[in-house]
Amino acid sequence: MSRPPPDPLLTAIADYVTSPLAPSEEAWETARLCLLDSLGCAFAALRHPECTKLLGPVVPGTLVPAGARVPGTPFVLDPVKAAFDLATMIRWLDFNDTWLAAEWGHPSDNLGAILAVADRIAREARSAGDPVPRMETVLEALIKAYEIQGVLALDNAFNRVGLDHVILVKLASCAVCTRLLGGGREEIVDALSQVWVDGHPLRTYRHFPNAGPRKSWAAGDAASRAVQLALLTLAGEIGCPTALSAPRWGFRDVLFGGREVRLSRPLATYVIENILFKVKHPAEFHAQTAVEAALALHPEVRDRIAEIERITIRTQEAAVRIIDKKGPLHNPADRDHCLQYMVAVPLLFGRLTAADYGEAVAADPRIDALRARMQVYEDPAFTAAYHDPARRAIPNAVRVFFAGGDATREVEILHPLGHRCRRHEARPHLEEKFRDHLDGHFPARRRERILAATETPAGIAALPVDRFVDLFLP
Repeated sequence: MSRPPPDPLLTAIADYVTSPLAPSEEAWETARLCLLDSLGCAFAALRHPECTKLLGPVVPGTLVPAGARVPGTPFVLDPVKAAFDLATMIRWLDFNDTWLAAEWGHPSDNLGAILAVADRIAREARSAGDPVPRMETVLEALIKAYEIQGVLALDNAFNRVGLDHVILVKLASCAVCTRLLGGGREEIVDALSQVWVDGHPLRTYRHFPNAGPRKSWAAGDAASRAVQLALLTLAGEIGCPTALSAPRWGFRDVLFGGREVRLSRPLATYVIENILFKVKHPAEFHAQTAVEAALALHPEVRDRIAEIERITIRTQEAAVRIIDKKGPLHNPADRDHCLQYMVAVPLLFGRLTAADYGEAVAADPRIDALRARMQVYEDPAFTAAYHDPARRAIPNAVRVFFAGGDATREVEILHPLGHRCRRHEARPHLEEKFRDHLDGHFPARRRERILAATETPAGIAALPVDRFVDLFLP
């Protein structure tokens, strides 16, 4: 008996990955910003021992000829472990870009796999005297990975069945990395089928009472597995053509309640053009506008903290479901996914930084005292604006009431600074964020070389991949 034809979703993604791409100027420029912002977040993570202890070869001292370099570190690794390391670094501080829809996620997680594979290919080519791929291939792969992950997230809520969103990182990275490694349409279909057959992480590490550091390396785990599945396929491993649709045994029936996983729009450049940046605050994205509102209220409340009677937070349904947390918070990963914590800190201090999730700041008793006075509730109009594809709002409104009966104004913000409709306003802050992340990690002369080489999409695209990565080596 012959094998059945592959599931249509597999062929649709493979057709997209193998087709020429003609990105708009906006898409190229946004891809440049995504690339630099992701690397900047990775360098910032290297200041945290909890992250750096996970990096490097699985067996200390392992040498990989023409291996992939991990930017910001001395490590030369096989591309599977290099993908884990870079994706983990990018994600560690919850400061990289975001996509919100029926499913949530961080498309920049894919850069760990893409750059590791591309760097390995480039160094092998240079060693052999062959043409070295240029960064144009990385930018194009990045745009396509963003699109695959983001469009699948529009209507497919894996979180509703308890699965983590990094399933889409594994899928998108596997598709584009199989292509980078020389795979054609059939190999991409086979590799993608292996992704759907794989075991998939539960979201439990993102939620009370199990929230913990695994949420910071989950993307690294997905990126590394994506590369491994691509390599296995290109070594001759056959796929499972009906991995999604097979009755009883396929992903649809086993893990997705019988629902079809579908693309709700044609794959192009929609996601990269509409990506959400975390410009100033390392906070779960459903809270970004709440943080902005709290910062706006800080001057009105900083001298009246003891008088605060209650604080109201109007928000969207997704924020209520994900980050409305009461009771004790046990670690930084718990705190950066607590809406009340992310509002209390800027009300008190007029800031929210990665350090504010640490034990020293969290020990301030005023934070939990303010959290206990907060009332979080869904505004159906905010939820509708959140799901409207023409608006893609992430609204929050914050107001503070005092014991004497008076209150602050209510500060309502629909679109955060990182939204597409505020891109012109955000761009200089994103450039500053990147420079800040370079400071303290690279000497001044190197920083100037990096900034000059990455000033335009065309300048980045023309660089050989290995020479681009060399800019960021110690």
